[in-house]
Amino acid sequence: MTAYGVYSLAGSAPRVGARVADGVVDLARALDDDVFARPTLNPFMARGHQFWAEVRDAVSSCPADVDPADVELHLPIEVADLVDFYSSLEHATNAAKILRPEAPDLAPNWRSMPVGYHGRSGTVVVSGSAIPRPSGQVARDGNVTYGPTQQLDVEVELGFVVGAGSTRGEPVPVADFASHVFGAVIFLDWSARDVQAFEARPLGPFLAKSFATTISPWVVPLTELEAVRVPGPERHPEPLPYLRESDSWSLDIRLELRVNDQLVSRPTFASMYWTAAQQLAHLTANGASVRPGDLFGSGTISSYDRSAMGTLLEITRGGADPLILEDGRALGYLDDGDVVSVTATAGAVDFASATGQIIG
Repeated sequence: MTAYGVYSLAGSAPRVGARVADGVVDLARALDDDVFARPTLNPFMARGHQFWAEVRDAVSSCPADVDPADVELHLPIEVADLVDFYSSLEHATNAAKILRPEAPDLAPNWRSMPVGYHGRSGTVVVSGSAIPRPSGQVARDGNVTYGPTQQLDVEVELGFVVGAGSTRGEPVPVADFASHVFGAVIFLDWSARDVQAFEARPLGPFLAKSFATTISPWVVPLTELEAVRVPGPERHPEPLPYLRESDSWSLDIRLELRVNDQLVSRPTFASMYWTAAQQLAHLTANGASVRPGDLFGSGTISSYDRSAMGTLLEITRGGADPLILEDGRALGYLDDGDVVSVTATAGAVDFASATGQIIG
């Protein structure tokens, strides 16, 4: 398989490399093109779908010339805009029952469109970056206070990276998804649940989500995922015409969530209610344009089965039913020092991992 990222060697500037089976290919040297002698994938991605295909063909015959053990990995893209969706029926249902037990039904619009919100692109960080515990306003026992979150959570997602932009005023049809989206990464949506509970009504997430998003360092091109396409889910009611797919598909991607090296859950992506193509179509339906480096999260990947849920909120029922770790600790939400790691595989494709350690 091939994946693309940005790396540096000791004493050298960051540049684009391709991860192949036996190492890393220095693309600027192998393909003699300065577009790869940059500290981001954006200029490469901006050249469009045909160029992506040409590079993939060329890389297939390039020997690895860099030892992976010698590289430092960097944020692979300059993130232009960040959107995060809420597209797992299981997650939306689980979360509603926990957070709104008095009115646990889904909002009427949830089955009509991919619900999402804009995040903060400047706080997207590469795997391995520390995650400082955020502060915000919380309401407890009728009092509003400001301080560090006591309910720090992580949401297991995939992120989709836009490579080729679109024109403002011209929505991107679902059928044109592959012409615009370059590839996918693991996406960790860090969430301060107590802050979110107070600030998210009536408008939505803000400080509870904007402090950090972690992505894996290697972007897996869509072409590497063709072999793991599976039929998309049935939807009721039928989506409006601009969201209908003639060939609805999802991806058989298996993820694993670990806390301090202990396996906590195994979410699977294939059951997501809204597809990435529908998310992009909805994102641009009002004429909004996308740019190289735009990143959108799939939304939490989850299940009704505790062993495959994608957040601690769901796994521990908001901390009320904690997991007992191997060291005897009761895990409700994340403590300072905890290390979260998510891996993902899709057949023979390995996304590597996205990790972050919580610091006080």
